[in-house]
Amino acid sequence: MIFCVEDDKNIQELVKYTLESNGYEVKGFDDGSELLNNLATHDVELILLDIMLPGEDGISLMRQIREDKEFGNVPIILLTAKSTELDKVIGLDGGADDYITKPFSILELLSRINAVLRRSNRELDPNNYNFNGLTLDINKREALLNGERVNLTYKEFELLLYLMKNKDIVLTRENIINEVWGFDFEGETRTVDVHIATLRNKLDEWSRYIHTIRNLGYKIGDS
Repeated sequence: MIFCVEDDKNIQELVKYTLESNGYEVKGFDDGSELLNNLATHDVELILLDIMLPGEDGISLMRQIREDKEFGNVPIILLTAKSTELDKVIGLDGGADDYITKPFSILELLSRINAVLRRSNRELDPNNYNFNGLTLDINKREALLNGERVNLTYKEFELLLYLMKNKDIVLTRENIINEVWGFDFEGETRTVDVHIATLRNKLDEWSRYIHTIRNLGYKIGDS
């Protein structure tokens, strides 16, 4: 089941018709309250979420969903007329799996949906990732440093997880952008540097295990 939260009835009906014609089951909502009230009653595979909604906006709704232990891992694609890089970074850092700017083509929408669903269906490693006192719990999406919780944003967690999965391997900024933000992200690789800086700040002394590899990228390791 795909949820489409869009207050423009014409766009909502077009999206529903297109997705249903391609074999998807779709349910449309005009606002966020309808979305939240229906999450527990359906097996939701993906949420298409407009940012500019009556009442609570899409970014706020997305953050509520990401904080929910039961539904926090449901993929979310933002639909919005906002197109600046800052808007995209705010949306993606807030927990979006992808970001589509209006007006969009139906073929692009289908391609993005299929790509996000493929990524989300990859088998998650059931084990926690541990390194020198830092533990990442994938199921809880929780980072613990020496037993104390570290408050990370959705993308900070994803970035740290990717580095931990590839411990002692140098990852280029392009590798990181493609894996953490997605192939269609149009922002600059500077976004990676900004997120690394915030991670280092939050992880305090443990940040010495995050190494900058000059002219290449980053890695996690002892040296």
